[in-house]
Amino acid sequence: MQRPAPRHQLWIDRGGTFTDCIHRDPQTGALHVTKVLSSDRAPIVGIRALLDLGPDDPIPPCEVRMGTTLATNALLERRGVPTVMVADGGLGDLMRIGDQTRPELFALEIDKPEPLPEAVIEINARMAADGSLLRPLDEGPVREALEQARQRGFESVAIALIHAYRDGALERRVASIARELGFPHVSISSEIANELGLLGRADTTAANAYLTPLLTGYVKELERDLGSGQLRMMQSNGGLVDAASFMGRNAVLSGPAAGVVATGAVADDLNLSEVIGFDMGGTSTDVSRHAGQLSRVFDTQIAGVRIRAPMIELHTVAAGGGSICALEGQRITVGPQSAGADPGPLCYGRPDATALTLTDVSLHLGRIADDRFPFPLRQQPVERKLEEVAASLRALGIERHAEEVADGFLRVAVENMAAAIQKVSVGRGHDVRSHAMVVFGGAGGQYACLVARRLGIRKLVFHPYAGALSAFGMGVADFEWHGQRDAGRRSLQDPIPDQWEAAFAELEAEGRAVLSPDAGAEPRWHVRRQVTLRYRGTETELNVDWSDPGTMRDAFEALHRREFGYVRPGHIVEAATLRLSVELRAANPALPNVAPGSGKPVRQAELWSGTGRVDAPVYLREDFPIETEIRGPALVLDATGTVVIDRGFAAVRDRRDYLTLRDVEGGQTALQEHVGTQVDPVLLEVFNNQFRSIAEQMGVVLQRTAMSTNIRDRLDFSCAIFDAEGGLVANAPHIPVHLGAMGESVRAVLAAHPASRPGEAFVTNDPAAGGSHLPDITVVTPVHDERGALRFVVASRGHHADVGGLTPGSMPPFSSTLEEEGVVLRSLRIVEDGVFQEGRLRAALASAPYPARNPDENLADIQAQIAANKKGVQLLDALLTRYGIEVVSAYMQHIQDNAADLTALAIAALPDGEHAFEDRLDGGARIAVRITVRGDAMDIDFSGTDRALDNNLNAPRAVTMAAVLYVLRLLVGKPIPLNSGCLRPVTVRIPEGSLLSPEPGRAVAAGNVETSQRIVDVLLGALKLAAASQGTMNNITFGDDRFAYYETLGGGAGATARAPGASGVHTHMTNSRCTDPEVLETRFPIRVRRFGLRKGSGGRGANPGGDGLIRELEFLTPMRISVVSERRTVPPYGMRGGGSGAPGMNLLNGKPLEHRVSMDVSPGDILRIETPGGGAWGRPR
Repeated sequence: MQRPAPRHQLWIDRGGTFTDCIHRDPQTGALHVTKVLSSDRAPIVGIRALLDLGPDDPIPPCEVRMGTTLATNALLERRGVPTVMVADGGLGDLMRIGDQTRPELFALEIDKPEPLPEAVIEINARMAADGSLLRPLDEGPVREALEQARQRGFESVAIALIHAYRDGALERRVASIARELGFPHVSISSEIANELGLLGRADTTAANAYLTPLLTGYVKELERDLGSGQLRMMQSNGGLVDAASFMGRNAVLSGPAAGVVATGAVADDLNLSEVIGFDMGGTSTDVSRHAGQLSRVFDTQIAGVRIRAPMIELHTVAAGGGSICALEGQRITVGPQSAGADPGPLCYGRPDATALTLTDVSLHLGRIADDRFPFPLRQQPVERKLEEVAASLRALGIERHAEEVADGFLRVAVENMAAAIQKVSVGRGHDVRSHAMVVFGGAGGQYACLVARRLGIRKLVFHPYAGALSAFGMGVADFEWHGQRDAGRRSLQDPIPDQWEAAFAELEAEGRAVLSPDAGAEPRWHVRRQVTLRYRGTETELNVDWSDPGTMRDAFEALHRREFGYVRPGHIVEAATLRLSVELRAANPALPNVAPGSGKPVRQAELWSGTGRVDAPVYLREDFPIETEIRGPALVLDATGTVVIDRGFAAVRDRRDYLTLRDVEGGQTALQEHVGTQVDPVLLEVFNNQFRSIAEQMGVVLQRTAMSTNIRDRLDFSCAIFDAEGGLVANAPHIPVHLGAMGESVRAVLAAHPASRPGEAFVTNDPAAGGSHLPDITVVTPVHDERGALRFVVASRGHHADVGGLTPGSMPPFSSTLEEEGVVLRSLRIVEDGVFQEGRLRAALASAPYPARNPDENLADIQAQIAANKKGVQLLDALLTRYGIEVVSAYMQHIQDNAADLTALAIAALPDGEHAFEDRLDGGARIAVRITVRGDAMDIDFSGTDRALDNNLNAPRAVTMAAVLYVLRLLVGKPIPLNSGCLRPVTVRIPEGSLLSPEPGRAVAAGNVETSQRIVDVLLGALKLAAASQGTMNNITFGDDRFAYYETLGGGAGATARAPGASGVHTHMTNSRCTDPEVLETRFPIRVRRFGLRKGSGGRGANPGGDGLIRELEFLTPMRISVVSERRTVPPYGMRGGGSGAPGMNLLNGKPLEHRVSMDVSPGDILRIETPGGGAWGRPR
């Protein structure tokens, strides 16, 4: 029998600007590359070009493997198909509310991403947390609503019902009705993302419904053009799938995933055990890590949409060739804005191009040779722009010439890219220095040596097709299928149930069925079973391979120790999810030997070396000598980019055309960089980013290791870095009321322990010493140099679920003294000589008249805070090793100086004179402020504010200062770190003994969460920056002697002159998440009956205020509840003639409650909270 002729293979990466195509010749195996401008027809255009076909010639039988950015772009631009969502009654606004956080902490105009579905149908059926049916489906109204949606032009249906991950029968029935009515596409959450967490499951299901029809239509068009050809698509997980099985949820990283696959193939080909993938393009840089297998994540967010699906783990930083380079005050910045392809860099010569970009910088420094560019590049506009920046610096007293300015931008970009690589390596417990770097993308070769040297990476590899490596990745990818089942949170101490084996068998059969059409005659199947494990009560999930319980626990704890530095002996480890992948393994195509070229450069070029220009030979890739070492500086040009071999690196090209660079000087990063302590605009931005990154990495450790829902899920915590005097230097964008107040806590600890030693940490929550309220516990860790001298401080503050007090949750509405609110911790030493003092802390938590109810949870969360601080200390130590103590200390001050200068500039833009405002709390207490502006100085005087109250609405002085600092940061309006420098041009007068600076011992539980919001309101009112936002955090606590839960609720944002207020969002002094309804019902005996927007509650005006929220909770067991709220009688004010927002309401079983209440509830009782709307700006038009 005659064997069929081998097919042409075509591997295609459709990017945003260009589409890369590779053809593998069926006879010789030779690879040929072409690059065409991206369009819907680009893959066919590329195929015809590679096969030398005319426009009407039929395409011969071929196998096409393709990745595409189509799904990503559709998400970013909101260009999917019209989709309707089916949700539970009362939860239809869930996707619009999200987790109620605002994307930018210091933005007055809040821009929340729009949900993908354009309409929502709420159904009357409801499931309980155990999967039982509370209310059966009434099909008539559902059918009618879906029929109307179909008539309105909706093409796709997404169905996500609460607890459907336990039983999808209800979703399947609704889906069958939709299909009967002719909807061409229906997605249901129990099939798309069958895991606990309604919001993530709903978002994923909506994305699948929104994108899949778009992808299906595109794929069918390609298949028509291909005729008898076969089309396979790259998924976000790095595996191929037949075009018919390509779905939206698996498509959003289709293009970048292939680059990561190719990185792994290069590592396997060259026997490299650990590699970093470095893919730098026009708008961003993607970095990844490969160590024998692809690293995947199962929960991510793209374009504001939560996607729960296996995806290649990538970290993206906004540093690409088109990234805009600018001067912000004294700081040199790169990105995140991009000039894109149009208008593009200045050197492209387009008349509408006005911004300097990284491509321009590289050209000026000689790091781009335009010999093979499709058009000539222009130097003159670049030189003019660099001279403008240099002139601006000279006006600030900083002498720099154009080359030094360009070099500064280059160094900032290198730091940004190095930080991204550290997140996927050092941030996960891996030594980045042991890795090789696989470099690809059009711009990667220009920066790779500099990034590698910054990180201590000694080896760089450029594949023969580095400029089209994502397309090459299509050719080496496996066919893959991934599935999962809920594991029921079963302890590993229990016997493994038979259902697990049955679930794995079902998943394997399903995966093999999907992939079997591609199996061929001799398939190489690979099946991998994994279990997602976590410590019970936490959400820190890690995947381990399926084995016996003991082996799985050991593997989990080894991973946990590597990533977080500790384990919890004796703590229950439970299984969250069963995961299974089925793979059809591909063969790595052999690279042919290449013919030796001339071995000679085509010309000489000038390359900037950091101190001056040096001569560098320019080689064509095909002429670069074989197996001969060439030392830098030199440039190598291939068809798609420039490789810069910097001084100290040596390059060798092997017979298969791999270009390998080695750092032959090596060890440079281990030495201190010799820089001065005088302010430098480059290092100012470098240290700004470094300090912020350290605080962010501290936050990651804290979130992932904490026990309580408040810290782990709601993100009610903050991390920051301070100088040796306790001045705030930098922070992660966490909770403003924490960040501005922590400095006083740090200074109080330093005063109480002036002789602190290495290996010590302290805990405090004292409101008289910088605390906000007692549940906010701060862990302070001093950082010493090698001589034991105090140099810096790191600190983390987290809201603990309970620290004692009159009521569970430690937020008693009617406390009148501090001791009624819980345990006071006053600068207690809890780590001594590196040893956690558990007994000392337990004794403190039990010592108060109303002790902590769950000290085990307090201890676990404090240990997580200690771990977060430890991470901060480690990262600061690395910074000291690199720069030295004098330089790091100097830049801590320079960053604060820069913030002071920018704050002064913002003040100077205000009209001189007095600006007064006052507002009243619901109980009648007055908060008054008078702001006097004179030039670039400001005086803020709270005289006229009422005396301290007998209730708990008193705000500690630290909280008042935090509100002032927050408003000053809003006033600046530029991306600077929130730090103590902002306060330098400002004098703040707070009457002692007032409700904004009460005497020690006064109750303050609500002052931190309620009064802080009203302080912001009066400051913004005086400055006429915005109408009032909701002015409350709507605090709810419930619990008994066994558990306590605390949450805050968003509301309406105040409008500004530029924009209406956002709806259903946290504003100003908080930004904590709300717990997912499904998670909440699973963990606590309550039911979320409603969580939606309070439509019409925003003030009316030219720019209306945002709407508040409605939340209804039904209690299933007896418990104690407390509500602490404001703006129930005094509404949020409008500005410039705009209407006030509607005041909030609290009700139990339909009967109004006071704004502060504590009471016992019985099963079946229903609490309803209606949060205030925001004020409007301007009279209604």
